[in-house]
Amino acid sequence: VQLQASGGGLVQAGGSLRLSCLASGSIFSISDMGWYRQAPGKQREKVALIGSGGLTDYADSMKGRFTIPRDNAKNTVDLQMNNLKPEDTAVYYCNARSLFGAYWGQGTQVTVSS
Repeated sequence: VQLQASGGGLVQAGGSLRLSCLASGSIFSISDMGWYRQAPGKQREKVALIGSGGLTDYADSMKGRFTIPRDNAKNTVDLQMNNLKPEDTAVYYCNARSLFGAYWGQGTQVTVSS
């Protein structure tokens, strides 16, 4: 499985960004997909996950601000981020899980200015 993420950038606090992740390869094996992030000097943390059936799981600090739409027909999972805060600044990674393991995209930088 290969994951290609896109959509990061610089935005002011209160603004919005949408990240997109396209999966290719052995996509038939994918169950859960999601997004993680890693800020400088911090550990990678979960942002949001979505199962193949649409069940979602958000980190508490993202609830109400982020959504994770998934399109199984297009093999994509997006991350819609609204009301962004400076503390959301991080490298965001797309993730996919299958019976064979976990896969990561290359990361995309999101910077939120105050």
